[in-house]
Amino acid sequence: MTINDLIKQLIYSFNNNDKESFINFAREYIEREKRMKHNQAAKELEKALFDKQPQDNLFAERRFKNSLPIPRDCEKGFPLLEIKNYNENMENLILNIKAKEKLEQIIREFKDNDILSTYNLSYKKKILLCGKPGTGKTFTAHIISSILQLPLIYIRFDSIISSYLGETAANLRKVFEFIENGTWIVLFDEFDIIGKNRDDIHEHGEIKRVVNNFLQMLDNFNGLSIIFAATNHQNILDPAIWRRFDDVIFYELPDENTRYKLFEKYIKQIKRDKTIDLNELAQKSDKLSPSDIKMICEEAMKISIIYSHNCLSMSDISLALNKFIEREQIKDKYSGANYERI
Repeated sequence: MTINDLIKQLIYSFNNNDKESFINFAREYIEREKRMKHNQAAKELEKALFDKQPQDNLFAERRFKNSLPIPRDCEKGFPLLEIKNYNENMENLILNIKAKEKLEQIIREFKDNDILSTYNLSYKKKILLCGKPGTGKTFTAHIISSILQLPLIYIRFDSIISSYLGETAANLRKVFEFIENGTWIVLFDEFDIIGKNRDDIHEHGEIKRVVNNFLQMLDNFNGLSIIFAATNHQNILDPAIWRRFDDVIFYELPDENTRYKLFEKYIKQIKRDKTIDLNELAQKSDKLSPSDIKMICEEAMKISIIYSHNCLSMSDISLALNKFIEREQIKDKYSGANYERI
């Protein structure tokens, strides 16, 4: 959309008293100002746009909920999705360089869609996130939602999967109809539930029909939203699923340098002893995910606080790490993980 088209749409939405469209076009105009380095103008426009917003009940989640009824499961009446808003920044997402570069390109493509369209190109709309649990796939959707200032739609598979024959596909259809009527960040978490391999002899015919229907819906999706599908079990996805996505981002377990940054991030909010060696922690935490490291740091801080220690110590973190390892061994002692204690 050119600048003239954008201004024209702002005027149309104002004349039609369409607050939702006006807010969306105004946001797009502000983003253009930011990309052109007109920082002061963008700041003043943001203040003018958002200062009155809470009084008018135009906060994103409430606004979209009022204008578009949430689709529900016919069987039990449960909502099929949730609309959420986040306030995060890219610095909070600690990933390897390759994954982060892919995400930054997705953001740039969306922001520069008007430029891409002049070459008959479009931004990436369907992204598959796969890899180990706790590596940041779900958090990625939160970050993108925050940066692009778009509400996040979280798909509730516990409501979508129905016991009635054919109702699951109908629920999916309702979801796609909903997301095509707006611009959102859409997250299909635990995506393998409806993306399973159709050749799996253990799956019944209904699941195979659901996969077929889902593939058709992905193919026919023409909305403005960005769809993220996240899975920890990419090995069981149907081969045809992969072709439907514009990009695939694999989330690896963090390397030593990344683990150093994670420990540094998660214990920075508390006073710590000089004996804490982040290099040693990074070395000893091999095979741990970002989620694991966060859990260990939070446990260590709790230990330090409830036992009235003057500051967080290396022994606090060691105790927390050992407790975590014991928990993992209880959960699955045959997993093959070989954690070395600090």
